[in-house]
Amino acid sequence: MAIIRRTIDWKLKGRTLRLGQRTFIIAPIALSPSTDSPKASDPDRVLSKAILLDEMGADVIDLGAEPTRPGDKPLTVDEELQRLVPVVKRLRNKLNVPLCVSTYKAAVAEEVLKLGVEIINDPSGLTWEPILAKTVMNHDAGLILNHMRGRPDAWGKLPPAKDVVGLIAKDLDAAVHRALRAGVEKFRIVIDPGLSFGKRKEQNYEILGKLGVLGGIGVPVMVGPTKKLLVEKANERELEFAGAAGVTAAILNGAYIVRIHDLEAIKPVIAVADGILNQWRTDR
Repeated sequence: MAIIRRTIDWKLKGRTLRLGQRTFIIAPIALSPSTDSPKASDPDRVLSKAILLDEMGADVIDLGAEPTRPGDKPLTVDEELQRLVPVVKRLRNKLNVPLCVSTYKAAVAEEVLKLGVEIINDPSGLTWEPILAKTVMNHDAGLILNHMRGRPDAWGKLPPAKDVVGLIAKDLDAAVHRALRAGVEKFRIVIDPGLSFGKRKEQNYEILGKLGVLGGIGVPVMVGPTKKLLVEKANERELEFAGAAGVTAAILNGAYIVRIHDLEAIKPVIAVADGILNQWRTDR
């Protein structure tokens, strides 16, 4: 049985997003260089991509300068800002949607919020730099709290979590209360169970299937059902279908927001899942 989403106003630094009537989309743009994208943080390149995502229907653009994967070298504050600041300045006043920055560093958040960023997405759920909550509060920004189990370099050594959904719910509830104690208003907070952030691949299915448990925390839920998190080995077409299934499950189990990379392919999937959810709401 699908879960009915209530309408919630998510208040950001410069606007309010009315969640619940449809699924909102956060579209990420990685600024860390890779073999496929050696100039990932080039401001003009990012602007072109962000404008395209805006036109395609993204509701938020999320910039990430420091990847959180096993083996990736952590960035210093200066290194992270060197990637972020030129891009944020280039994007300022060029988009119809709010900008989000993924970071756990309070000093980084302080600088980008001054430049007009409206949401901070903390992958650590305020466990690495709890002072980040004060920074968000001072700027009246939105805050996304992710669940991360351990540090990325230790994920491969962690035993499977027992009662993984119960653990996530307990830890995210504690993260929300840390934010509230720091002065962040509840209507500014969104939570994310952090698929594969210290969890086994098979546990991602359990998290998606029991996503409704997180609704008891009382804030909107975001999920990033990246297709590569859901299946072991598959070709690109199979991965696309896997991602579509993950997004559908997330929406029907209560996600207000999905964080997706392949916006063009997944938008029709979201429309169908929203249609099913709204029909169920009408039939009650």
